[in-house]
Amino acid sequence: MSYRKVKTVTIERIIVLGAGAIGSIYGALVSAKKDTTLVGRKAHVEAIRTRGLRVTGEINQTFKVKADTEIRDVPPSTLLLLTTKAQDSVHALRQVKPLLKKDTVILVLQNGLGNEEAVRETLRSGIEVIRGLTTIAAEFLKPGEIKVWKGETILGKSRTSDEICALFNSCGLKTRVSENIRAEAWNKLVLNCVVNPLTALFRVPDCEIVSEPLRWVRHSIVQECIKVAEAEGVNINVDADEIDRKIRRYTNLSSMCQDIIKKKKTEIDFLNGKIVELGLKHGILTPVNQTLTCLIKFLEERLG
Repeated sequence: MSYRKVKTVTIERIIVLGAGAIGSIYGALVSAKKDTTLVGRKAHVEAIRTRGLRVTGEINQTFKVKADTEIRDVPPSTLLLLTTKAQDSVHALRQVKPLLKKDTVILVLQNGLGNEEAVRETLRSGIEVIRGLTTIAAEFLKPGEIKVWKGETILGKSRTSDEICALFNSCGLKTRVSENIRAEAWNKLVLNCVVNPLTALFRVPDCEIVSEPLRWVRHSIVQECIKVAEAEGVNINVDADEIDRKIRRYTNLSSMCQDIIKKKKTEIDFLNGKIVELGLKHGILTPVNQTLTCLIKFLEERLG
């Protein structure tokens, strides 16, 4: 699809809806170039207003950035960065939908599959929706403080993608535009299907699940994901051993592990649960992904 004949939006301001760990680091960095507001929970917002946003890890800086508990207005030429949990995005967008303008751009930066489709279905308008992926890792240490590991941002091709890409790169967010965001999303999904449930079940950093006793489990997850992807018409370039090598470098706690520790609902339905759902659609058995989905749901029930 070509976007050359359509005038692109010039982004003047950014609203981060769902400013947890990931949303906060994006908002903090882009605030150097654009008028930016983080929208998050009360305790986090109050800490940012009082002391600024403290970032540690591979970035060591305190950022002065605007923060609020709700979106009060969406001016023209706004980029809305959607970083809520995948299961919360529809509810969050329904709340803000009346405030959106025709030139609002929504960048969906979440784990899982089907996120941007759910956003478009909720909005039912011509608003530009862009699929984004991130390999940045972040931990929410306490209100007003996060720890970050640098990574890459990948944007789907759309009218405003090049402008957002240039902006992010100028702010220290390594970013590129992909011609095949669907395949990229699947590649990340497979990695997340390995990392998230196992780290959540054992409550360990990512790197610690790369152990010999879990090798069969990890590699079975990957093989099931590949079979389902092929049935969906997606040719993904993943290798179980290469995924192991990647995970060994990750010393952070996964987002699902953090959710379980905090007794919050996870994104399991958008990760391993999505593999199970699509497997059923194509008549493909996914016993390992289904078992992990059931175990995480049991934990959610017990802890919630």
